[in-house]
Amino acid sequence: MTLRVLEPGLHSLILDFGRPGYRSLGVAVGGAADQAALAIGNALVGNRPDAAAVEVSLAGPMLQAVQEVACVVYGAPFELNSDRQRLTAVKTFTLRAEETLSIRGTFQGMRAYLCVRGGIQAKVVLGSRSAMEPLHAGDELHCSPSAIAARFVRPDWKWNREPKRLRVVDGPQAGWFDAAEFFPQEFSVTPASNRMGLRLHGTPLRMPEREFVSEPVCPGTVQVTRDGQCIVLGVDGQTIGGYPKIAHVISADLDKLGQLRSGDAIRFVRSNLEEAEAVYRHKQAELHEWLTRLWVTLSE
Repeated sequence: MTLRVLEPGLHSLILDFGRPGYRSLGVAVGGAADQAALAIGNALVGNRPDAAAVEVSLAGPMLQAVQEVACVVYGAPFELNSDRQRLTAVKTFTLRAEETLSIRGTFQGMRAYLCVRGGIQAKVVLGSRSAMEPLHAGDELHCSPSAIAARFVRPDWKWNREPKRLRVVDGPQAGWFDAAEFFPQEFSVTPASNRMGLRLHGTPLRMPEREFVSEPVCPGTVQVTRDGQCIVLGVDGQTIGGYPKIAHVISADLDKLGQLRSGDAIRFVRSNLEEAEAVYRHKQAELHEWLTRLWVTLSE
């Protein structure tokens, strides 16, 4: 044991990249809602991109170190406090034995990742350490003792300059709706949103008088409910859905969903498969470049 949970925070989860290979069995992908943030946080402390970490949402936990451990909090700019040192999000630090770390709130964004050197050694289920149950006071997080010098990175993510602009391709039932009602308008994220999906509020779309059979869905699917409002499925979203699918968020923009919070205003921008593939490849290349830089500088 290296970290003891004193206070759990609002909804703190141990997560890696999830279980993408089990959707045929009805198992949601799960995992980090912002995989790019998790990957960079892990690289800062010398881990593989998919090492398990603690996902912090809106208000984080209070933890006490039992042994020294190398850490970083990366993602939304959460406020950090320690009883021994001054801490800043995105900058690595070493917690000493008996030191207390408080991850408070954030003025923008929704989630960040507490990454520790070597990753959180949680139980592996279906090939993943991701948990559905949030942390509780008294939990013990197992990780290897470690230390690290201060280092940080603030990448200029070109693909994330407009976090509230989501590019989408047409869904299977896009032809059932009037695109002029969907794309020009601004939607707001409602408080009834979570990791399963974002419930949006806007001018209701006109629903066609048609029967619909449930079909497979996945993270990024934009469904239209019977009252004409939209739901965007998240990483914990179900595998089958019974609402028509007007659009689908492109893969390169899925991480943005994990940083949207209640009250945020978003717009959907129409894309196509060729553009979606090109943007995805560009994002992955840029991410790979940053991860490589971080691993190389840590080993020097």
